[in-house]
Amino acid sequence: MNINLNAVHFTPDQKLVDFASKKINKLDTFFEGVISAELTLKVVKPETVDNKMAELKLSIPSKGYLFAKKEADTFEEAIDLSTDAIRRQLTKFKEKLKEK
Repeated sequence: MNINLNAVHFTPDQKLVDFASKKINKLDTFFEGVISAELTLKVVKPETVDNKMAELKLSIPSKGYLFAKKEADTFEEAIDLSTDAIRRQLTKFKEKLKEK
């Protein structure tokens, strides 16, 4: 799977990049047909709580893509929440494929 990581207005450290790629690569276990993933990390309104945002767009065949956007206190937590949301979407998509 091809993973593209975009960070808006900051440079992510290697630890964050490794964490994100490990979490996204785990999505392959739920659905083998994943083509690519695009993760965008942003800091929204720096003075507020829950100001780290992760947007995850997963390209899959025949459906186009799945998308999740989550905010949290840390980038790691936001990545966790967005990958969980995508995992649920993948599970639903896989069940619909089995019904056909």
